[in-house]
Amino acid sequence: MDFQVTIPVLIAFAISVALGPIVIPFLRKLKMGQTERAEGVASHLKKAGTPTMGGIIFLLATVVTSLFYIGDHPKITPILFLTLGFGLIGFLDDYLKVVLKRSDGLLAWQKFLLQILVTAIFAFYLLNYTDVPLTMRIPFWSGHYWDIGWLALPVMFFAVIGTVNGVNFTDGLDGLASSVTIMVAVFFTVVSIGLDSGVEPITCAVVGGLMGFLLFNVFPAQVFMGDTGSLALGGFVAGTAYMLQMPLFILLVGFIYLVEVASVMIQVSYFKATHGKRIFKMAPIHHHFELCGWSETQVVAVFAVLTALLCLVGLMAL
Repeated sequence: MDFQVTIPVLIAFAISVALGPIVIPFLRKLKMGQTERAEGVASHLKKAGTPTMGGIIFLLATVVTSLFYIGDHPKITPILFLTLGFGLIGFLDDYLKVVLKRSDGLLAWQKFLLQILVTAIFAFYLLNYTDVPLTMRIPFWSGHYWDIGWLALPVMFFAVIGTVNGVNFTDGLDGLASSVTIMVAVFFTVVSIGLDSGVEPITCAVVGGLMGFLLFNVFPAQVFMGDTGSLALGGFVAGTAYMLQMPLFILLVGFIYLVEVASVMIQVSYFKATHGKRIFKMAPIHHHFELCGWSETQVVAVFAVLTALLCLVGLMAL
């Protein structure tokens, strides 16, 4: 029996489960509590004070597990860099918000500049130190790749930063970003094994780390992942997609991320254009469904099941 897949899952899961009872009380002691907006969903007000920055739990589990495999699987290096790089941006944002009580955290231009920098380093490494080209697999057209020439680089920046912010917006309900991203990571694991690409140790580590984290993040959450976790997961999804030459597949398997970020953009644009009118009751769209009467757990279950189904479609699209 090949334990290449199961071992990194179990290692990361064990680390994540072990870290939970250590990290959560530590975050609570440092008063790293979430602040809920008064104008937000009323049922979320009781979440105020729940420790955030819990993404440290699965981020550490992923990093430690990946280090066991990095020597024999060099292709996980750029994915690990993008995951850690965006995780550090998120950590800095959370730290400024929660610890230093700077309500806005990083200013928008500061966060964007850091995201550009991390993506640029990833692109440089990909082009100069790997044999992975920027041609993209075309869904539902087996064996065919799309070469867009010099446009590949700007598209990469758009895809990476867009995915990262999409995952960030998805992190708004207990267990939502965790559940959805577990499905996406399992999809990437199956693809990596099928293509013999060698990135499955880190995709398995993310699956295990998130499964362990979900024990503490499922409703009612004992801890939130914060930007530390959501930006790291966005970096992981985008980095893995590029190492597998599958950025176009993010539109399919990461459909929830796309809908979440699109709902915010549509809401803001429409609000400004109509001087105060709204399309959704609240954005991101998961809050819209809550205000339509869905329970928090219903939204999470539906979004996770939809992602699982889209991942199956994604496998058919290879």
